[in-house]
Amino acid sequence: MENYEILAAFVVNVLLVTVLGWYFITNLQWYDYKLSRAILKHHKPHWHIIYFFIPLAAYYTTGKFFIIFFIFAILPAMFVWYKKLDKKLVLTWRVKRFLILLISLTLFQNVLCTLKDACEIYGVMMPLFVAYVGSYMIEKFLFEAYKKEAKKKLQERKDLEIIAITGSYGKTSIKNFVAQILSHKYKVYATPRSVNTLGGIVADVNNSLPEDTEIYVCEAGARQSGDIHAITTFLEPQKVVVGKIGAAHIEYFKTIENIISTKLEIMQSPRLQKAFIHSSVTDEPHPKVTFFGDEIKNVDATLEGTSFDLEIDGETLSFHTKVLGAFQASNIAVAVRIAKSYNISNAEIIEAVAKLEPVEHRLEMIKAGGKLILDDGYNGNIDGMLEGIRLCSLHGGRKVIVTPGLVESSDHLNLELIKAINETFDIAIITGSLNAELFRKNLTVKNKVMLADKTSLTEVLAHLTKSGDIILFANDAPNFI
Repeated sequence: MENYEILAAFVVNVLLVTVLGWYFITNLQWYDYKLSRAILKHHKPHWHIIYFFIPLAAYYTTGKFFIIFFIFAILPAMFVWYKKLDKKLVLTWRVKRFLILLISLTLFQNVLCTLKDACEIYGVMMPLFVAYVGSYMIEKFLFEAYKKEAKKKLQERKDLEIIAITGSYGKTSIKNFVAQILSHKYKVYATPRSVNTLGGIVADVNNSLPEDTEIYVCEAGARQSGDIHAITTFLEPQKVVVGKIGAAHIEYFKTIENIISTKLEIMQSPRLQKAFIHSSVTDEPHPKVTFFGDEIKNVDATLEGTSFDLEIDGETLSFHTKVLGAFQASNIAVAVRIAKSYNISNAEIIEAVAKLEPVEHRLEMIKAGGKLILDDGYNGNIDGMLEGIRLCSLHGGRKVIVTPGLVESSDHLNLELIKAINETFDIAIITGSLNAELFRKNLTVKNKVMLADKTSLTEVLAHLTKSGDIILFANDAPNFI
């Protein structure tokens, strides 16, 4: 080969490996860096064929013509794919370390091959494989050190009270309600947004937990057995909550029984003092367990707010909150029980509940341009979505829903959702391809719009909606789902 051909092959190989590595780490990040999930549980597995295996096959089969294919086909395709993503790669230090390691290994391999004249074609899979394994080992080592540092910080805070909250539904809402009510008397800090993995909590303790915090409220999520146990043994919470159990993430757990047993791992905290468990989880008595969910009466949930009565400690307390959704009564009820365990008076609790702020993207009402918007984008369970639909049915004007349907759920529950949509809405905009066929066959609303992704959603809404409409954003799955 001529020198310029060697140089071209060298550069193209480095670029190809970098592009494939970027695609690879983007998908890993989406699926919590679990390789098995990114490959076997990917919601659009055909992407792997188009953006990984076809470029790889072309590299090894097209010879000197690959450079043309790479410049005029692969690069433009990858650019368009990435441009359309609504959840792009976040350049964390983990990602940066992977990319630096990948590019370094590729350059080392290519220089060695060139000097030794040992390669007919520069390798692609070897640097990717070694970079993944090397990155995994580095991150494992760094995380253990990072976790040890966070554990030490918690152990040094001997007076710090920790409340851990899990469940299929309502974890984030319960966390926020507990934090808001307790903050009327204590210095409270809660894990931000939907941070609920062991890695996220460890980072939160190391980077964000204020020194003067008296009560730390943590959300604990799970995708497989052992996830809650890992969080529990790290935090060692004194108080725990297991919220309502349902079919969320059923594709990972397979059965409701597996979900229940995983959530109940939170009971293994060595410092457990009190546990508050929803009646949908278990009815097995335990000296440290208080059940909740069945003591709520007279729920009145409208677009103006939610009122309900709560029977607790032989008394009936009446509450009103601007938080929307009948299901929130149960989430507020357990927050009330926790508040009483910290000796906050009934009058203070009633006042605090009245001042509760809606949780962002969970039946959050927004008024814009004469339209009512119910932002329920972070709610992905059937009960919550049906409640959002019921609230919309109370509106006198036209009703519009924007949804991808239920994700990580069943066709049966999606058909239940479709039935409710057909009975309520004038316009249905279905985003994404995950449930598109099911909705296309069964949706009977006057005006339905099927969007492959959300890139044109703003334009569609501007064209179809008008002042006086109510628009429900029910679940907000990213484009890769």
